[in-house]
Amino acid sequence: MPELVTIYDYLRSNATLLGERILQEYPALHQFDDPIPPRIDTLLRRPFPAQTIALMGVVKRWQYARTAMVVAECGTGKTLISLGAMHVHSEGHPFTALAMVPPHLVEKWAREAFLTVPGIRVFLIDDLRNGGDENTPHGVNEVRLKHGRIVREGLHTTLSDMRLRKQFSSSRERWRSLCTRPALFIVGRERAKLGYFWRHAFVMPRSGPYLGCVVNADTGKPVIVDDGRLTAADFEKVKISETIEARGERPCRRLHSAMWQADPEKICRMAPVEFIGRYMPGWFDYAICDEIHQLAGDTAQGNALGTLASCTDRIVGLTGTLLGGYADDLFNTLFRLEARRMKEHGYEWGTTGRSSFIQDYGVLETITKVEPANNACSKAKTTSTVRRKPGASPLLFGEFLMQLCAFLFLEDVSAELPPYEETYLTCRWTLPCRKRTASSKMICGRR
Repeated sequence: MPELVTIYDYLRSNATLLGERILQEYPALHQFDDPIPPRIDTLLRRPFPAQTIALMGVVKRWQYARTAMVVAECGTGKTLISLGAMHVHSEGHPFTALAMVPPHLVEKWAREAFLTVPGIRVFLIDDLRNGGDENTPHGVNEVRLKHGRIVREGLHTTLSDMRLRKQFSSSRERWRSLCTRPALFIVGRERAKLGYFWRHAFVMPRSGPYLGCVVNADTGKPVIVDDGRLTAADFEKVKISETIEARGERPCRRLHSAMWQADPEKICRMAPVEFIGRYMPGWFDYAICDEIHQLAGDTAQGNALGTLASCTDRIVGLTGTLLGGYADDLFNTLFRLEARRMKEHGYEWGTTGRSSFIQDYGVLETITKVEPANNACSKAKTTSTVRRKPGASPLLFGEFLMQLCAFLFLEDVSAELPPYEETYLTCRWTLPCRKRTASSKMICGRR
C-alpha cells in the first residue's frame, strides 16, 4: 500500500470505495437505467443522454420541492435542460414561465425556446412605465422567429393589464382564454430590477417649537437619533426610515415610516419583478434565473431572485460558476432559494448568519502575533486576527448542494459533439492590405 501523506493521496487511493459510499448515501434522483418519459421525445431538439439525466433530475426534484439548480459548464446545454424540464413537468398542460437572463442573452433565449419547445409562445418584458420614447418598445410584446431572427409581432399587453381578471374568476383564467399554449416571458435582469427614481420626503416647519428641524410627516415630530435630532445634512444618498411605536401620547402597533418617496419629476416606472412579486404572486408556474451566481450579492438583482423564488411555483437556477472561491458566496443564494432549510440549520439572514456559515463550511485562518511588552503583570502582548480564506468544506455539498443541484460537465456530452480540429491556412495579402500595413509602420516609426 502506498504511503499516504496528504489528503489527496488518501482520496486517490480510496477513490472507488469513496465513490460507492457517496452513491449509497446520496442516490441520484434519476439513475442511468431509469425509464424516460415519452414527453422528452416530443421536444423539437432531442437532448443528449447526459442532458436527459440532468433534465429528469430537475423534474423529479420539482415533484417534492420548489427549487432546483443546474450547475454545468458552458456549452453543455443549460438552456435546453431548463426548457425541457418545464415541458416534461407540465405533463402537457399549458404553463406560464418567467426567465430572468443577462440582457445580452434575451433574444438568444427566445430563439432557443422556439427551437426546443413545440408550440410555445414567447413574450419579452420591455418595461413597466408610463410614457417614454415612442420609438422604443414598451410593456409586454410577443416575438416570433422569422428567418433566424427574433421580431416583435403579435400580442401587445402590459403587466398591469395581465393582473386584471375582468369578467373572469381570476387573472390566470383570463390569460388561459387568450393563450392556450405554453408561454415564456423573458426579461433582462437589468430591466427587471429598474424602478423609479426616489427623493427624500420630510417636512421643515416654518414656525412652532420645531422651527428649522426635520420632521417626519407621519408623526409631526422630529426624528431622534442618538439623543439628537436628525438634520437636513443627514439626508444624503441613503434612504432613511423610522419605526413608529406611538401616535402622540398613545402607543400603537409598530409601523414602518419611509422618509422617501418616488420622484414625480423623473421617469415614472416600477421594477417589473417587484410588480410581479407584489401583485401577481402565483401567476407564473415556473421561473428560470440564468447565471444565478451573479445574483448572489446584496443588490437589487439579488433581491429580484428572492422575489421570483417567493412568487412562483417552481424555480430553477442555472450557472457554470457555482462558487467564487469562498463558501459564503452561496449564503445569499441558498437563503433566497431555501430559506426554510437554512433556518432549520440555525442560520439567520444578515452578517451574523453569514459569519456562522463561514465558520461551519468555510476556511478561516487565525493569525496570532506575540509582541514583547513590559507591563505590570505580563511580559507579552498577544493579538489574534481571523481572516477568510478561499475554499469550502465538503460538508457544504452534502448538506445543501447534493439534493439541490444537477451537475453536468463538458466531458459528459463530449462524445455526442462533432470532432474539433484546428488547422492553419496561409493566404496572400492583397495589395490594399500591404499598403495599409506599410503606411501604419511608417506612422509608428515617426512616433
